[in-house]
Amino acid sequence: MRTPFFAMLHRMRYINRWGLMRNTELENIQEHSHDVAVIAHVLALVRKQYYALDRLCPEPDFVATLALFHDLPEIITGDMPKPVKYHNAPMETTYKEIERDACMTLLAMLPDDLACCYENLLVPDGNDPMISAANELVKAADCFSAYIKCVDEQKVGNREFDRAKLEIRERLAQFDLPEVSWFIEYALPAYAMSLDEIDFDFIPKGFDCTDAAD
Repeated sequence: MRTPFFAMLHRMRYINRWGLMRNTELENIQEHSHDVAVIAHVLALVRKQYYALDRLCPEPDFVATLALFHDLPEIITGDMPKPVKYHNAPMETTYKEIERDACMTLLAMLPDDLACCYENLLVPDGNDPMISAANELVKAADCFSAYIKCVDEQKVGNREFDRAKLEIRERLAQFDLPEVSWFIEYALPAYAMSLDEIDFDFIPKGFDCTDAAD
């Protein structure tokens, strides 16, 4: 059976973000989804490695895959600016229904035996505690990706993103997750640095995972 599903995913590169704002560099949802997947993966990994006690720990690989697919409905809907999407409760509810319909349209492009494998990635089951935990990490990673975009724009002198950066930082604080705090402390500062400012001296020479395990 032929399927256009993957060709549709390929078109993520044509959907640009931040449509209401002046960008020095365009960002599409394919690029954004990769960033979110990388960050979501490490958030899940940090939870599992450092903060697992009495907590649900979704598999990092699943969290990363969920992140790769989190913006798929925008292939059909386009990127809706947040001031419009969250203008009021009825608008937010309606837009979520539109996004779900878009996901179902994409799933219908797959043969049934494959569609069932993708369903939890496009339409995650909110009643499943483990999937809900994974989705929360993806949402945190989504915020980090947006924050990093603001940092990138500020680095080249674009003040258009100043207020957005402050608002996104407040949203990150509301997650109140230790893995989010870890990323803020240990990973986020380097995004504001130039390549020359990043200190490569801290990288262990001949690092081996067996050493780290000891």
